[in-house]
Amino acid sequence: MKKKSFLKNIGVQIIIAMILGTAVGFFMGKEATVFAPLGTIFIHLIKMLVIPLIVISIISGAANLSDGPSAGKVGIGTIFFFLATSAIAVALALFAGEIFKPGVGLDLSSVTHMFSNQYADKGALPGAMDTIIGMIPTNVFQSLVDANILQVLVFCLFFGIAISKIPKEKSAPLLNGLEAMIQALIWMVTVVMLIAPIGVFGLMAESVGTYGFDMLSLVTKLFIVYIGVLLVYGFIFYPLIIKLFSKTPVITFLKAMRKPQIVALSTASSMATLPVNIKTCEEDLKVSKSTASFVLPLGATINMSGNAIYYGLVAIFFAQVYNIDLGFAGYAAIIFTATIGAIGQAGVPGPSFLVVAVLIAAGIPIEGLPLLFALDRIFDMTRTALNITGDAACAVIIDNFNDKQDKLETV
Repeated sequence: MKKKSFLKNIGVQIIIAMILGTAVGFFMGKEATVFAPLGTIFIHLIKMLVIPLIVISIISGAANLSDGPSAGKVGIGTIFFFLATSAIAVALALFAGEIFKPGVGLDLSSVTHMFSNQYADKGALPGAMDTIIGMIPTNVFQSLVDANILQVLVFCLFFGIAISKIPKEKSAPLLNGLEAMIQALIWMVTVVMLIAPIGVFGLMAESVGTYGFDMLSLVTKLFIVYIGVLLVYGFIFYPLIIKLFSKTPVITFLKAMRKPQIVALSTASSMATLPVNIKTCEEDLKVSKSTASFVLPLGATINMSGNAIYYGLVAIFFAQVYNIDLGFAGYAAIIFTATIGAIGQAGVPGPSFLVVAVLIAAGIPIEGLPLLFALDRIFDMTRTALNITGDAACAVIIDNFNDKQDKLETV
């Protein structure tokens, strides 16, 4: 019975699917792309549910949070947490890069044919005012169609706060309806997750079959340092702040996060993992629905600690390859650009061109970036797992903070 129960665990099934998909991709090579539709169908099903879940969750979460006495502090605390942890992440990456020097002595002469400047025009970051203006939708329905997550978030937050300001007898039916819709969407996600192992098999077979492991040998040291920093951040830094700033036992947190982390690894998408992360936080970590509905969708959009680590290490890597002395100004430019630029980056899989902006800001040549884009799926899987762990850590800490504030202010 125990063995049967073990194999029925969705996390175990996904791990087995990842291993099988990797093996099939390795042996079949590019012919493994025949399994790509399996992964595509799974990702499409998840994405089908993401926008409705974000819209309803943010409206419900903002309405419930705004009704409490510490709503403003929760919002400010959440954004501060995301920005601070992203800045610490990129600083840690820079420190590790200087200690282990992944780009020193690397000879890329054999792959210079891959170098390109075609990404040079993708490194521009909008100014502060342009970013603020771009967050405000002129047509919220068009924002939904375009999947402009930041604009959707702004409208939903505003609408949720508006609901909290109308009389209880009028808002109660709407809030109850939103809660029922959230439960329905969670049920839909649960059903979709039944085919997750099949989808993950297709994703891994295609990825490994298309790119293989040959390119990894050229950046092995970078990859090892990168994984090491992710592990330090995910299994030391986040557990430490959970220990210091919440009542949730660290072991409970780490065990609960295994399932969403596996989904994040397989899909390489914070948005696709969002429904599973919400369910885990509410059911396993006992985070209130209002906090989870507010913090997690926001985190899936603007919390990119894993990406910040990647940007920092890639910057150090190419600076060392080209023998560039960054200096204080270079380090500051990398930290600032990686932290601020992550806001509004879509939480979906694919090559991240924000790294172009980071390199340009620090005066580092970008010609060698295509070398990393071929392996972006591998990097993306792991950094996404850290991103969603940070979202959950923030939800646990903010919920603990919110609970304490409400108790103090109601005494």
